[in-house]
Amino acid sequence: MIAAETIAVRLDGRTVLDGVSLAVAPGELVALVGPNGAGKSTLLRVLAGLTRPAAGRVTLDGVALNALAPRARARRIAWLEQGARAAWGMTVREIALLGRLPHGDAAAAPVAAALAAVGLDHMADRRIDRLSGGEARRAMIARVLATGPDVMLLDEPCADLDPAQGFAVMRLLREEAAKGRAVVVILHDLALAARYADRMALLESGRLVADAAPDAVMADALAGRVFRVRIGEGPTVLPA
Repeated sequence: MIAAETIAVRLDGRTVLDGVSLAVAPGELVALVGPNGAGKSTLLRVLAGLTRPAAGRVTLDGVALNALAPRARARRIAWLEQGARAAWGMTVREIALLGRLPHGDAAAAPVAAALAAVGLDHMADRRIDRLSGGEARRAMIARVLATGPDVMLLDEPCADLDPAQGFAVMRLLREEAAKGRAVVVILHDLALAARYADRMALLESGRLVADAAPDAVMADALAGRVFRVRIGEGPTVLPA
């Protein structure tokens, strides 16, 4: 289990997260949702060990995350940042191979399985800078899969994907959770979150204001207030 306990983060004198606690067990897929600036990406970075909180701690199976060596942590936790891109013309296979760096190997089987899972096995030798945005995004997801982690943290994995690809990626992440991985994913598409997540964790202004099954969160008037829409009635903007 990965667990954040009363996390506080301050950046440039501003409180970004304030007393956030969240635990995700093996086999769970949790969707982080909330408006822009709510603190979702910062929380994901804290869970990955990339942002040090001003208060609170993160544990992995009861062990403080900062007590793990970086390579050991990278073998167990795979992170996909928002808008991840390759800075040079690596092939799709080479991108997926980056997921094996924490293991110190170039194992072909997990890389091949990851590329097949995201539907890019036929593009393995193509340069990533010659792919569409959606194809490049799936290559980055393949890197996460190739690591074979216990915990998967993905920031907007469905960005740049058409609806069919978005559903396919979420089905894949649902399958990864079923294998016993803890999966945390930031989503702006509430329909995808409601369909595939076990729980929705709703952030507002750096605070966790709801953490429950999707139906419960979506039925709560709080969600409509946070998003400033009437949930279930289309994108009707509420008055200020």
